[in-house]
Amino acid sequence: MNDPILPFRQFVLKVASRCDLACDHCYVYEHADQSWRGRPTVMSDQTIAWSAARIADHAKQHELSGVDVVLHGGEPLLAGRERLGRIADELARALDGICELDLKIHTNGVLLDSHFCDLFAERGIKVGISLDGDRVANDRHRVYANGRSSYDKVIRAITLLRERYPELYAGLLCTIDIANDPIAVYEALAELEPPRVDFLLPHATWDQPPPGRTGAYGEWLVQIFDRWITDGRPMTVRLFDSALRTLGTKGSLTESLGIDPSDLVVIETDGSYEQADSLKTAYDGAPATGFTVERHSLDIVARHPGITGRQTGLAGLGDECRSCPVVSSCGGGLYAHRYRTGAGFTNPSVYCADLLRLITHIQHAVSAVGGSTHTLPEPHFAALASGYGGVEAVKCLDEGQQSLRRGLVASVGGASASAEAWRLLTLVDRDARSVLDTVLAHPYVRVWAVQCLTGATDDGHLPSVAAAAAIRAGISASLQVPVRDGALYLPSLGRLDVGKVSEATVESRERRFLVHAEGRTLLVDLDEPGLTPEWFPVRRLVASGMTVALDDVDLYRDCHQWPAAARLSDGEVRRWATMFSQAWDLIVRDHPKYAPGLAEGLDVVMPLVPASDGSDVSSTARDAFGAVAAALPADAAAFALLLIHEFQHVKLGAVLDLHSLYDPKHTGLYYAPWRPDPRPLEGLLQGTYAHLAVTDFWRVRRSIDKQEAGHRAAVQFARWRGQTAEAIDTLANSTALTDTGQRFVRIMRATVQPWLAEHVPTAAENEAAQAADAHRAAWSAHSAEATGGS
Repeated sequence: MNDPILPFRQFVLKVASRCDLACDHCYVYEHADQSWRGRPTVMSDQTIAWSAARIADHAKQHELSGVDVVLHGGEPLLAGRERLGRIADELARALDGICELDLKIHTNGVLLDSHFCDLFAERGIKVGISLDGDRVANDRHRVYANGRSSYDKVIRAITLLRERYPELYAGLLCTIDIANDPIAVYEALAELEPPRVDFLLPHATWDQPPPGRTGAYGEWLVQIFDRWITDGRPMTVRLFDSALRTLGTKGSLTESLGIDPSDLVVIETDGSYEQADSLKTAYDGAPATGFTVERHSLDIVARHPGITGRQTGLAGLGDECRSCPVVSSCGGGLYAHRYRTGAGFTNPSVYCADLLRLITHIQHAVSAVGGSTHTLPEPHFAALASGYGGVEAVKCLDEGQQSLRRGLVASVGGASASAEAWRLLTLVDRDARSVLDTVLAHPYVRVWAVQCLTGATDDGHLPSVAAAAAIRAGISASLQVPVRDGALYLPSLGRLDVGKVSEATVESRERRFLVHAEGRTLLVDLDEPGLTPEWFPVRRLVASGMTVALDDVDLYRDCHQWPAAARLSDGEVRRWATMFSQAWDLIVRDHPKYAPGLAEGLDVVMPLVPASDGSDVSSTARDAFGAVAAALPADAAAFALLLIHEFQHVKLGAVLDLHSLYDPKHTGLYYAPWRPDPRPLEGLLQGTYAHLAVTDFWRVRRSIDKQEAGHRAAVQFARWRGQTAEAIDTLANSTALTDTGQRFVRIMRATVQPWLAEHVPTAAENEAAQAADAHRAAWSAHSAEATGGS
């Protein structure tokens, strides 16, 4: 009994055991288990208190950072507002100081009104609603006992959430009926703008199989998946996102897919613990554990054979499932759907053919666009389109970039003349995958791979990449690494100057030295006398809670608009370090919306040659995700603006790698208020997106900086808010944006719109207008001269 257990993190409280609808596909009332008949209609105060105490004790004992609790039924609103309020309060009180509480309620929606919503808003309870599609689809099953439609009341409830309580709107749950038109169902749900949709296969077993032909449910879902992808994933679809995640390297979001262990337990209205309530579809008593909240701790429940049996991953599946090529994504499907009398749950899902069809279709779909299973879920898309985007959004971008980088390097390595280097890379990938990812994530590795594939350089850098990976991983290896301009380059680590080769040797670009990786040490065979090697490591800039590489040695770093600086002296590095620390402190203190994304995604600062006129110089390169290049600015505020501004380009470039926002064949040129030359659409989009952050920066600074600096900030804010809004209108009216691009730009506009109403002193407004007019006049004159016009 002292063996380690997997703690529960998801709790379903059955707060009411009766329902006001008579849905004929309901697993609670219409399937094998009929235990609801002997249970209290609502959860008592005593059971509520015991449940909260057990969850809190479990969370404290296992040091959980958070728990998810879903108030369920039956129909949970039948428990009444007062009881639901007591449940929320009891849970909050019990978990206070122990862990975070994520509280949701799942309802059919027919009783939902403003009084319930006010209660949920006070208690922070998110609301999910069941709806099977349009009126025809919904009324096939979700009706009252007398056959009357529930559709109008459900739509009224959803409209109430969307319009008055959008922060509570958690999403929609749709049970599939293949008699319904899949696209009509999808469109009806998408029109309601849910943050998330759950498509559920109707509960069935091998004893009671679902209606329709084998594979029909998979075909139904494939049609929706294709439309969802075409629409740019306007909302999270948990089934599709789970398939995408499990085809990659991440865990599932639903127990219906994947091999992640179950961490869910149900507490019924009488206080009895049950396994997943979907088991009610298997046989009478299938979900029962024999334990209750009054008498048993959750640790005891966690050792129940039915619970542990769903935590064994592949080992818990039958031979047929384990030999399936998509088992890591499918995971055998929902546990309840595997049941067959006499054979228990060791069978494949009764929906095996459907899951195989859906998963292989998704697999082929992502392979057709470069093999990446990474796309932006709607919340991250919206956060980034607004001009911000926190840790999770930038992580999502980085995951997409990592897949892209791997694909690019694999394309080079698979055809490389250096089979030795390719074998070493595959060895590191096998034994230290995360280390290889670290090396590939160095921004200028992708720059090299792209140049190599486009013929701008050769594959000779591959051994350098492999050597860097082996050294970082502590893997002993030896291979020939090329010399370029008298140096060996190891991306993310540094440069080893080996001196000039003699005239008797071949030219330096063909010269190679034998490099040994011993543990994490670099050894080089110098086969010519008189060579005096000198090591120049990549140095780092460190601030409070933030560190980046200061890379002034990478072979492929000179890919920016401005020339790369030579190796910095120690004194110059100290100045960079001081300025970076001050700039980062300013960002964290005064511009905190940008700090999390920068901390997650900014990996490299690359020094540039300063401008001859002393103006600020900065740049990003489209293929160098995670890198910002700059000459050292004059002060911390200028450095902070530079980092925020340039990282906007980094984010948008990664978004464009995942989503098509505009027609690439479009050749139109447009006025950009920050450039002297006409810009193609992507250039205007990049500049406009960057100026969301520029405008926001000056918006904040005008209330922080005083006197003359404050006036300058107000002028800058007034100018860029108007001109950014103008550029957004230009983008929207270009006719070249895709539907996804239009949605991206609409969200950008929503960020700017409130700023237009903010007060700015008249003098600053006038100065801003004069600057804008002067720029437009100069641009027009330049354009006329360039085209020979008047």
